[in-house]
Amino acid sequence: MRKVNGMLLASLIPFLLLIVLFLFVPLVFMIYGSFQADGGTGFSFSQYAVIFQDAYYHQAFKNSILISLVSSLIAILFAVFATYSITMFSGEIQNRVLTFANLTSNFAGIPLAFAFIVLLGNSGLFTLLFKHLGWETLSSFNVYSWSGLVLIYIYFQLPLAVMLLFPVYQGIQAQWKEAASLLGANTLQFWLKIGIPVIMPSIAGTFSILFANAMGAYASAYALTGSTYNLVTIRIGALTAGDIFAKPELGSAIAVLLGLTLVAAMLINEWLTSKVRRDLS
Repeated sequence: MRKVNGMLLASLIPFLLLIVLFLFVPLVFMIYGSFQADGGTGFSFSQYAVIFQDAYYHQAFKNSILISLVSSLIAILFAVFATYSITMFSGEIQNRVLTFANLTSNFAGIPLAFAFIVLLGNSGLFTLLFKHLGWETLSSFNVYSWSGLVLIYIYFQLPLAVMLLFPVYQGIQAQWKEAASLLGANTLQFWLKIGIPVIMPSIAGTFSILFANAMGAYASAYALTGSTYNLVTIRIGALTAGDIFAKPELGSAIAVLLGLTLVAAMLINEWLTSKVRRDLS
């Protein structure tokens, strides 16, 4: 038994080192740097004072939260119906669709932004095609604007939501539908009284994951808009890399506040999920 425990502990050491080196150490240095004056010259709250007093950083948080909420809401709404539709197909087709969803959920960052520019940019394929056909559908659409960012965020949010919700729908057993049907309930009544209460906590949890995923997105937004659209992650990148000169201490402070925003969102979601479970039980 001791030998088995020793082998188990030894196998966990690389994992623990990975967690410490790539999670806790950067987190500690980030928090420490956020309480340093410019240049790391000493302990100071000046970085947080700058963030709370500067409307430019207020706008960055407002834009990031708004685009995360909108994209997550749209993605979760489409995913709820899309995932249910997937469950109606055979197992082979379901596996193929889930494989495609897995691929598209990981197709993000610079390649995704480039793909949208090629398709919907000012000289994009669909933009020129619609213009040639005389269609005005894309005449007022600007992929480099807020609406373009929302579209890109939905693109990688939707397949992620589908993959997260698919096991939930699989947990709804056919016997429940048969029992409800025998008691005189139609399909709509089944979903209102049984189906939705069962999947609602999972929908809330998936929305929380989508929100955190959108708040932390950087590469796609930066590749599409550069520094022209004010988002928290873009501000952190600009302050760390330095458009003109770097301010890593201020970037660390913004990153800490971003982390606290995500923690607050998770706690609110957990409270809402618990409330939904209590109200529906």
